[in-house]
Amino acid sequence: MLNRTLRIHSAAICYFDMVRRCHSIREAARRLNVASSAVNRQILKLEGEVGTPLFERLPGGLRLTAAGEILTRHVTLVLQDVERVRGELEGLNQVQTGHVEIATVEGATVELLPAVLKRMRQRYPAVTIGVTVQGSQSIPAAVINGQADLGLAFALPRSAETTQLCVGHFRLGALVAPGHPLASHASVSYTLCAEHGVIQANSELSIHHLIAPLHKRSPAAHKPLLQSNSMELARQLARQQLGVAFQTRIGIEADLARGELLHIPLSDQGGMFSDLGLYARKGRDLPTAVESMAHLISEEIALREREELPCTPRIS
Repeated sequence: MLNRTLRIHSAAICYFDMVRRCHSIREAARRLNVASSAVNRQILKLEGEVGTPLFERLPGGLRLTAAGEILTRHVTLVLQDVERVRGELEGLNQVQTGHVEIATVEGATVELLPAVLKRMRQRYPAVTIGVTVQGSQSIPAAVINGQADLGLAFALPRSAETTQLCVGHFRLGALVAPGHPLASHASVSYTLCAEHGVIQANSELSIHHLIAPLHKRSPAAHKPLLQSNSMELARQLARQQLGVAFQTRIGIEADLARGELLHIPLSDQGGMFSDLGLYARKGRDLPTAVESMAHLISEEIALREREELPCTPRIS
């Protein structure tokens, strides 16, 4: 088996990357298990070669300069490619190891992602996985900057720096408790929901940008709304009939099965949808472990899209 760290590049690259993550030479040295002087020497050598400081030395720690930011983009590409090569070399010996970092929206962590992780563990038990929950709007940056191998997010605009590996279309609906006045409706408009008070997602979440145009046109637009970046809080408030929340069925599968919440499709614009997509950095050759994870996520998204009830055809 190959060592976890494949040393086919300058130690300075590894040291620089760890220092910029830790904002401290001492902490970087501790994590790398080397002397602080060795790390400092490599950083000074890099700065000498570049001809300008890469870090600002501040009382609270080190901060990247503009030159440091530029070098970070190069180092991220190099280290990601090293990980891909390591995975391919291990694949030659049929060693199913590797690491996958995922940045995901909260809703996908309830049932969709656990189902994928279970299958991943069964097939590739030696692969390690990291998951970070973020709002959809911050996920592209995590993928582009190398903080995540894969991004799972709703309703992202097209980007020249990311590629969409798969996408599923899911209906937007109002979430209400079974005893809510709207519970008997087959579909509802946003204006009707606003009459009962709405729970609005803040701008970190993609649902905010999908619902905002409806809110502006609503007669209730001037009324104060309860806002949150937590979809779980929104669901809890909807259960207690403190307002109407909005989202897809992703993340509320168990609530629907238990009859604790109802998902009533929005009728605005002939029916509204949100696209759940899987993203990677454009042009990157994915390591074996990452590619395997992406395949399983794509299968799970397709499965859940097929499980959506028949509805009005999607309007582009």
